[in-house]
Amino acid sequence: MSHLLALTLGCLLDYCFGDPKKMPHPVVGMGRFISVLEKRWNKGRHRVWKGWLLWGVVTGSVCLLTWAVVKAAALWSHPVSIALEGILIWTTIAGKGLKEAAMKVYLPLQEGDWNAARSELGWIVGRDTDQLMERELVRGTVETVAENVSDGVTAPLFYALIGGAPLALLYRAVNTCDSMLGYKTDRYKHFGFASAKMDDVLNYIPSRLTAVVTIIISSGTFHEKRWRFRHLPSQAAHHPSPNSGWGEAAAALSLGVQLGGENSYFGEKSFRPYIGFPNYELSNIHIMQINELLTRTVAAWIVLLWLGGMGFELAVSWGRSL
Repeated sequence: MSHLLALTLGCLLDYCFGDPKKMPHPVVGMGRFISVLEKRWNKGRHRVWKGWLLWGVVTGSVCLLTWAVVKAAALWSHPVSIALEGILIWTTIAGKGLKEAAMKVYLPLQEGDWNAARSELGWIVGRDTDQLMERELVRGTVETVAENVSDGVTAPLFYALIGGAPLALLYRAVNTCDSMLGYKTDRYKHFGFASAKMDDVLNYIPSRLTAVVTIIISSGTFHEKRWRFRHLPSQAAHHPSPNSGWGEAAAALSLGVQLGGENSYFGEKSFRPYIGFPNYELSNIHIMQINELLTRTVAAWIVLLWLGGMGFELAVSWGRSL
């Protein structure tokens, strides 16, 4: 129950205030810690094992430190402990930030200011945006929101239910390690192996559950949703990531659009297999629709976590009474 109350508080804080930019952010500290260790250890021999060591040191330190802080607060006051956990969980989620980033692309598009829209999209994607036309600007925005519903909101909440703020911060540490080190370049392909693999492991269940919830709460008849579920696994498999494809596929099937296609990275063309079916041509309205889908998915996710948490509590109470 404490974890449920804390994660709900965290969601409310995110809904009201978004990303806490004016307070010390744990992710910033994680990033600096990872950067220091990477510079010291990412050289010489045995880089794979050194990468595993970095991953263990970072995630272990974050989890242990968070546990100690929350435990100390609990010894003082249980309500204070829940409030502190809620604030810490707030720093691990980015629902409002995702929607605001999408709207920063949508508003210039509505006014026909493609240069401003390209600039705003460039802040949230890795691809080149300076030559993108309206459809590709919309596609990049929809793909970004769809990919990040899980690792930006539902996954940290999933782990917050299991282990409170310590596990939510551990998840964010794993995610940060992957975002900084999980590249297949000469510099990181060995050293970042552990970070990339463990991020895949921790996202495996949340990404798939999130996709299921997204389709359940999407608009459409029972038969349309059944059709989406039938195509979900095969469409998700088109994505190069074992987890991100589930969010994109759920969004594409729910909105009736096709994602994927040709992207450019530092001037080099790259083709990503198509996901979904082009029932509708991508347009500005789909940015609004993906934001609405995000809002409804997160709301349903919180309800699901409450049902799961309450069910577990009842099962434990019933077991103790036997």
